[in-house]
Amino acid sequence: MKSLEIFSGAGGLAKGLELAGFEHSAFVEFNKDACSSLRRNFGPDRIFEGDIRNFDFQGLSGIDVVAGGPPCQPFSLGGKHGADNDNRDMFPHAIQAIETLAPKAFVFENVKGLLRESFSDYLRYIILRLSFPDAHPALKATWREHFKALEKLDFNSYAGIKYRVQRTLVDAADYGVPQCRERVVIVGIRSDIDAVWKFPPPTHSEHRLVWDKFVSGSYWERHEVPKALRETCRNGLLSKVSNLRNTFGFFEPELKPWRTVRDALKDVPDPRTKHGIPDHIFRGGARTYAGHTGSDLDWPAKTVKAGGHGVPGGENMMRFRDGTVRYFTVHEAKLIQTFPKDFEILGAWGEALRQIGNAVPVALGQQIGEALYQNIGPESAWNTQPEIQRAQRLVGGKGSCKYPVNNLVHESEHKSVLLDKPNPNAATRKVNPVNYREPEPTKKLNRQRRQ
Repeated sequence: MKSLEIFSGAGGLAKGLELAGFEHSAFVEFNKDACSSLRRNFGPDRIFEGDIRNFDFQGLSGIDVVAGGPPCQPFSLGGKHGADNDNRDMFPHAIQAIETLAPKAFVFENVKGLLRESFSDYLRYIILRLSFPDAHPALKATWREHFKALEKLDFNSYAGIKYRVQRTLVDAADYGVPQCRERVVIVGIRSDIDAVWKFPPPTHSEHRLVWDKFVSGSYWERHEVPKALRETCRNGLLSKVSNLRNTFGFFEPELKPWRTVRDALKDVPDPRTKHGIPDHIFRGGARTYAGHTGSDLDWPAKTVKAGGHGVPGGENMMRFRDGTVRYFTVHEAKLIQTFPKDFEILGAWGEALRQIGNAVPVALGQQIGEALYQNIGPESAWNTQPEIQRAQRLVGGKGSCKYPVNNLVHESEHKSVLLDKPNPNAATRKVNPVNYREPEPTKKLNRQRRQ
């Protein structure tokens, strides 16, 4: 099963998909330090360092999954909230990849801010564009005009490429990541594939962690923490414990406990000691201030953040039981994001933390990948059908198990006004995508068009 990683970052989602069984055909990433990390961990031959607008998707074939994290600054709660008015919005280029490659599935991750009410129309527009990736806007049509036209399309009768798309708000802590990190995950399954996508159910819960800490005490015993140094049950926790006792009685909650900072860093030595871990270097100067108090050692970490200019002040710290704080080292932040210990994040401390803060937690990516593999992999129900049954499910009933990208047509009555036809020759030119660079005359022409 082949995947294409776009907006790859340091490769958190890519590593998760790799662990789930996917083979990466190429990576597309703009940031030079992130590309250095990708080369170190995935090999140099598949990395395209540059603007995604200069990447030739047509040079690839047989891609089963397109995955990535379109830049989230346009939607981030800590950003400028520009959405479609922000030139960093890369969702249109993600949609272009889907149209060109027609993969069996795609998975994109973005920040919770994408669900803000002020972005609601644009989010619905993105979902519709992903559902009908080859339904182009007409020349000079605004995105709102295109949005209205897409809303009128009938999914069952539409004859172009189409995907069943679902979005889910998830907290990574519910999937074994030692970090409270809410993100939107968008998954699409190509319409000819007889599979119903269901997001993997949570495996961990806050209820169980509270139970283990304040009912059974097994959390403290597991870490051999003396009673005098244990967290006390007070304020809002008292009612939580009472509700748990009433709900579960003598039986512990079924799911595993949320993983804490202490769980994640159990075997990691103090960075101020001699340890021989290259990326585990102490950095002084950590301090707290209102709203920025660090991550409690005995709870999942707060969201590891990237920041527009490196690590935000007062963030990415751990807070010990005595109230003291220090910054996470690169090694520790990497483990909080569930990267393997031997995964190398290159760049200075601030840049490395930026890459980690932008990454999808590997453990979450792996669980999404495993669920996708079950839906579309070699042993899935769809792939084990007789070939003729699969062929009959393709758009237009074409008798080939490869999606007939070059034979797609639109049958929407709105196409003459706001939808443009796909280019019938779109998939003819083949180049090496990793080595491809846009020729200078083309660059000049594109600059003129954008001006």
